[in-house]
Amino acid sequence: MSETTSTRDDQHVLVTGGAGFIGGNLARRLVDDDRVTRVTVLDDLSTGRPDNLDGVGDADTPVELVEGTVLDEALVTRLVAEATAVVHLAAIPSVPRSVDQPRPSMTTNVDGTVNVLEGVRAAGGRPLVFASSSSVYGAAEVLPKTIDLAPAPLSPYAVSKLAGESAVLAWRHCYGFPAVPFRFFNVYGPRQRAGDAYAAVVPAFLDAALAGRDIPVNGDGMQSRDFTYVGDVTDVLAEVALGGLDSARPVNLAFGRRWTLLDVIAELETLLGRSLDVAFGPDRAGDVRHSQADPAGLEQLLGTRTPVELGPGLARTLAWWDPDGAQTGGPSAPDPA
Repeated sequence: MSETTSTRDDQHVLVTGGAGFIGGNLARRLVDDDRVTRVTVLDDLSTGRPDNLDGVGDADTPVELVEGTVLDEALVTRLVAEATAVVHLAAIPSVPRSVDQPRPSMTTNVDGTVNVLEGVRAAGGRPLVFASSSSVYGAAEVLPKTIDLAPAPLSPYAVSKLAGESAVLAWRHCYGFPAVPFRFFNVYGPRQRAGDAYAAVVPAFLDAALAGRDIPVNGDGMQSRDFTYVGDVTDVLAEVALGGLDSARPVNLAFGRRWTLLDVIAELETLLGRSLDVAFGPDRAGDVRHSQADPAGLEQLLGTRTPVELGPGLARTLAWWDPDGAQTGGPSAPDPA
């Protein structure tokens, strides 16, 4: 693993998929950074929402939303050329969504990534950060998941993310620009919504709990995940993009911790001050039983970090929701796994 440090203090960051849950949080993180003078968001709004960017940016650090798709090669090429760094989050997310509809996931997640890479190449190189997924590890029983594990994707979504990160590293090698593909591990936090058939665990649990419904759990609830608070994720993405950091291998973006779904429910019971009923259902196709990151690559890239623990992270997420259980906004897509 290597790194390149940028000293620019007039950075214009392009965030693809920037009207989504993670993108909206990242835009807020970027405009608070003195090095950033402009943020451009490219999003087709198929799962992203303009209101995720409400109140973000000002005259000194404007945030522009461009409605369009990463499948539009000419548009992507132009926006990349105007930027000084690129964070590529755009994708059709969710393992179960890809199992139901594999072709759109493959087309957007692979061809869209190639368009971004070709835009970077045409621009003579830009620092690039890519959102991959822990789902590329598949059902490997080894914990924690290390980069040395052979990928074994079990869903079209996981296949698309493995193809994307492989392309990023190949273009990086061939064309000489700094890039870091991050494998996300169950990101959660404010602006992650429920109301979607493919909603991620935390918003689905919160939505049910605040509405007085049973908590929906696929399987027995003992499956575990390395839940990662979105603020920790956006801090890492911003530091790597603005610093022009570089890695010849994928990097796990999580901190080596693991909680079961029943642990999450117990934390919510503590926060809400009451017990919650659970409705257990069948396992979901394509899901893995346990997931936990080896954070060694992240520590090598950025040093040791102190992440937000699950309880405080859930408390911050809960505070974003209305007291009566209604969300600040409607349904949206889940985070990358």
